[in-house]
Amino acid sequence: MTSQIDPQTQVVLVDDDPHLRKALSQTLDLAGIKAVGLADARGLAAMLPPDWPGVIVSDIRMPGIDGLELQQRLHALDSELPVLLITGHGDIQLAVQAMRAGAYDFLEKPFPSEALLDSVRRALALRKLVLDNRSLRLALADRQQLSGRLLGQSPAMQRLREQIGALAGTQADVLILGETGAGKEVVARALHDLSNRRSGPFVAINAGALAESVVESELFGHEAGAFTGAQKRRIGKFEFANGGTLFLDEIESMSLDVQVKLLRMLQERVVERLGGNQSIPLDIRVIAATKEDLRQAADQGRFRADLYYRLNVAPLRIPPLRERSEDVLLLFRYFAEAGANRHGLPLREPRPEQRAQLLRHSWPGNVRELQNTAERFALGLELGLDEAVPVAQIPAPVGSSLNDQVDAYERALIAAELSRPHPSLRSVAEALGLPRKTLHDKLRKHGLVFTDAGGTPPDTGE
Repeated sequence: MTSQIDPQTQVVLVDDDPHLRKALSQTLDLAGIKAVGLADARGLAAMLPPDWPGVIVSDIRMPGIDGLELQQRLHALDSELPVLLITGHGDIQLAVQAMRAGAYDFLEKPFPSEALLDSVRRALALRKLVLDNRSLRLALADRQQLSGRLLGQSPAMQRLREQIGALAGTQADVLILGETGAGKEVVARALHDLSNRRSGPFVAINAGALAESVVESELFGHEAGAFTGAQKRRIGKFEFANGGTLFLDEIESMSLDVQVKLLRMLQERVVERLGGNQSIPLDIRVIAATKEDLRQAADQGRFRADLYYRLNVAPLRIPPLRERSEDVLLLFRYFAEAGANRHGLPLREPRPEQRAQLLRHSWPGNVRELQNTAERFALGLELGLDEAVPVAQIPAPVGSSLNDQVDAYERALIAAELSRPHPSLRSVAEALGLPRKTLHDKLRKHGLVFTDAGGTPPDTGE
């Protein structure tokens, strides 16, 4: 028996009669259906890959494991896997029992070839529908998970979530670009948790926090006696992350010597411990992160150009908070509510002047600074922000005109009010001091949508 069924195989035939097994295989092959025959059902459940897109055709009467027990074992792993049973005349009662237990169909010997083909084709179509629905449910769950982790309704955050969703299921190494506090580890963790490596380890290491004398040992490991004080073997972070994901933050702080070893690991997927000669194969995904422009660092000789190009295949840029001001109040409320719940305090609503202050602030510390501000607010303290920041610092495109800056500020204020609970669009208009018709026009102009507490967009004539 093979160690695993080829995922391209559409039918597995299980029958201890070699003549019948060969005849059924030929029938399926001539119909363009890829089949493989087995004389014994033992071990079959372990041979099927997850979400295998095929169908099992099995005789009921077999030595070792019969068709009914095989069906039970397969359905314990995947209750929606189609199992077609072949029965003799005296096995009709068993076949009925199997159908009640979830068998897809049964064929009574002798049966015409067309009966087998018709049943198999219908079962394959059903299996495809089941797996398509699973994929859709997983994709929806992934999007919901991303929306819950990476909050924000701004176009920049929507685009980031789409990029993460597209990259998560691949094996590509990723380079995350983002300022301090923007959420680089949150993005790295999302890439891991939405990938097929989610059951493996997620190992995070900040290269900037490691002393130069220990960074190689931390990353690559060492053998006993590799250097003074190395009394026993140490497994490095790369090796520890085998089968999973390694998140390497502040990669720009690594020395050029370490960068050479990192490049080799990325290219060959092997690692050698310090003081050792054995090449250890690795199955890891590397997600690197930086707050610097690595291309500029390479031009200045501070970062290897070949490593930069190797890492820059799949870059992800996290927009700083100042570029998505429409998300500020949404994030603030989320963090303030979490802080209030954590400390057992009632949730406070920020005053209008506090909301304006939150929107005016440039957030050099990004989401981390906003989270700390919300925590202070939840504890009943003042925001602690610099109130001298001018309104003109509300983000607008670089080199924008005064009108563009005014539009950016107007959009941010309207978006902020929309993020608060309102029973109707009339309530929003009253809070902003605008006629409803004017508010409708501005919503269309800025691409904003009001939804009520139930999540339903209003009638535009409200």
